[in-house]
Amino acid sequence: MSMYTSSRIMQDAMLPSFGGWSLSDAILLDGQATADNLPARVARIQYSWRTPNIEMAEHVLAVLDRNAEHAGAMAHCDVETTWVARSRPGRTNHAMSTVLYNNLEAVGAPRYGADAIAVAQEIQRNLGLDAMEKPFLDECEQLITPQDAEKALREHLAPWQQNWTSDDYVEMTHYAPTVRFYVSRPALKPAPGKGAYPGWVMNALGGIPETIDPTIETAGKTVAGTFIDLLVDPALLAEAKSEFDQRVADEPMPALLPVDFQPPIDLPWPDYRQNGDARTWG
Repeated sequence: MSMYTSSRIMQDAMLPSFGGWSLSDAILLDGQATADNLPARVARIQYSWRTPNIEMAEHVLAVLDRNAEHAGAMAHCDVETTWVARSRPGRTNHAMSTVLYNNLEAVGAPRYGADAIAVAQEIQRNLGLDAMEKPFLDECEQLITPQDAEKALREHLAPWQQNWTSDDYVEMTHYAPTVRFYVSRPALKPAPGKGAYPGWVMNALGGIPETIDPTIETAGKTVAGTFIDLLVDPALLAEAKSEFDQRVADEPMPALLPVDFQPPIDLPWPDYRQNGDARTWG
């Protein structure tokens, strides 16, 4: 609790309150059956954070390390740190982006037919709203070039900021030419004066075939077409590899984990158990 509360209190002071960084914590269940008057032998808390650059990530780490050291000392505990993963900023590859976007243009944006519209209208009626003739956001059925998307994003970033958000895919960009693209999930137009839709709406639209299939089909065709282009045209693949090699040479970014790093497969992740119709975890 000392570690949890001190880190939460200090979170707002770790870094400037802009740049799209975040810090999350999770206290995963760690079953330790013991007497009610004996404390658990192990306390475990997991942190993950996302920052625009490595320097900011290291600053967050320094704060967490100090907090852990002092919390452990106050509780007469030894502190042990285990890494799960560390990711570097992604490497851009314009050659790959061009090949993929050409395929996305050929495939076209998702199109929501009569069945999808009927599903969306039913959701609106269930929420007490008037069903719209065209219930999906217009942007869901539109394409935007990588250049225009980058320009729109940069309008909301600080001038010094090069990267935006993060994910586990970015580490893969350091091993091979890589491209990432987005295809819209179905989303409904807001009803004037009614506020945002509840969270279950997007989850539902993402699990109903009539509404999610257009996204899946657009993405699948685009990926397949990109693979085919790279397989049949060696010049495209060579261009992507050449750009990759040049970016690595211009900005080397060594891996953040040691070569002999062992994945922490021994951590006691939640264990699901089935007992008849009941499913529990612990």
